[in-house]
Amino acid sequence: MDVNQPKQEHLLALKVMRLTKPTLFTNVPVTCEERDLPGDLFNQLMKEDPSTVKGAETLMLGEMLTLPQNFGNIFLGETFSSYISVHNDSNQVVKDILVKADLQTSSQRLNLSASSAAVAELKPDCCIDDVIHHEVKEIGTHILVCAVSYTTQAGEKMYFRKFFKFQVLKPLDVKTKFYNAESDLSSVTDEVFLEAQIQNITTSPMFMEKVSLEPSIMYNVAELNTVNKAGESISTFGSRTYLQPMDTRQYLYCLKPKQEFAEKAGVIKGVTVIGKLDIVWKTNLGERGRLQTSQLQRMAPGYGDVRLSLETIPDTVNLEEPFDITCKITNCSSERTMDLILEMCNTNSIHWCGVSGRQLGKLHPSSSLHLALTLLSSVQGLQSVSGLRLTDTFLKRTYEYDDIAQVCVVSSEVKEES
Repeated sequence: MDVNQPKQEHLLALKVMRLTKPTLFTNVPVTCEERDLPGDLFNQLMKEDPSTVKGAETLMLGEMLTLPQNFGNIFLGETFSSYISVHNDSNQVVKDILVKADLQTSSQRLNLSASSAAVAELKPDCCIDDVIHHEVKEIGTHILVCAVSYTTQAGEKMYFRKFFKFQVLKPLDVKTKFYNAESDLSSVTDEVFLEAQIQNITTSPMFMEKVSLEPSIMYNVAELNTVNKAGESISTFGSRTYLQPMDTRQYLYCLKPKQEFAEKAGVIKGVTVIGKLDIVWKTNLGERGRLQTSQLQRMAPGYGDVRLSLETIPDTVNLEEPFDITCKITNCSSERTMDLILEMCNTNSIHWCGVSGRQLGKLHPSSSLHLALTLLSSVQGLQSVSGLRLTDTFLKRTYEYDDIAQVCVVSSEVKEES
């Protein structure tokens, strides 16, 4: 084989273009005051410029559309569309043309071709066109592989392919927080509140069309992102739900166990799968994107054998003045009696009043007792009630309770003025 032999030219030419919508033209206004040397020249030129908005020439936003000048960004959840054209540049008829388009990701290879059948023949200056669409579901590097095979008039089989690499970026940053609430203090667990923080990490604003939570089979969900005004449900984010670049919006949902599962407290206690978020948005001129998170999981509430909850606590108290709280202690065990001792440990801001290490007596299985306690705070601001310890003398096991609740501590002068 002659290594200096020139590479044979192909009879067909392949062109691949990404299909995107146009964008609004942006102009850079150049102006000056009338007393400057150019006078009113710049202002007149801007008024005569057909791309500017009449009456608002000094704004950067124009009223004309411009075609994309580059490949642009592709974000997870959007639909990637591409135009593939195979043109016969030769002066002879080409036969058995087969065009194949595959998308290679980090985990799989997808065939995007609309048809797998070969075209019988392609005359000179004619072309084969195809448009492919794919909803992007992975981030990272993607490679569009376009392969063309055909047969020349001489019966020679030819084959070539081209690679087009692009990156798929993450459009949204989603963070979730779970809060376990108990509307009925006799139950092990009841409502679960989900706070979803959604941040737009693209460079253009988004119209948030839908943000919903699809609960797991054990829960019903209520969205807490609307308010009722005159019988009409209005979004808490206003009528125009745009999310600007790098802005974050918080969505709140309340999940309640279905009746058939709520009666089985032990079953609900172990449930960690809550559901998944479904997010739909639109950008620029209506391009639609959609993301669905994986199953959201929370840490199951672990009360152990003994649960301590607050029944009463004031919202606001005076600095260095005693105030009362009422606690409820429940033996969560179904078969073991406990003999409990209460210890009260002071923190930097919270000081307990009373005798620490006192006997609470025996607490039978699935029973509760109420306990009135007194404490005071030596530091102003929002303070956390902490420092309670319960010891079961039978098993020599100690249960620690910190951050039980928060209380706002103000000086007595402030409270009297209010």
